Amino acid sequence: MKITRIWHGMTKSKHADEYLKYVEETGLSDYRNVDGNLSAKILRRIDGDKCHFLTITEWNSYESIKKFAGDDFENARYYEEDKKYLLEFEKNVTHYETFEY
Repeated sequence: MKITRIWHGMTKSKHADEYLKYVEETGLSDYRNVDGNLSAKILRRIDGDKCHFLTITEWNSYESIKKFAGDDFENARYYEEDKKYLLEFEKNVTHYETFEY
């Protein structure tokens, strides 16, 4: 069994490309450097003047997630420059047990 972690963030559409690059350089880079991270993806949807981002990561255990997110692993992890882009700061991420067939 894998664990899938999903985070949602929202920016202004005019910042969509700039924020995508920023997330690739921060969060995605950090995910990939944690032992136990199995995959990382970014989904993006522009909706008028807003842009939604989802980061979807797969992990081999909750212990691996804690290496990235800390003991309060259900809390979202933000970076300093997120203040420049994000329209709101959701407190939590969601985790799903993931089964492949």
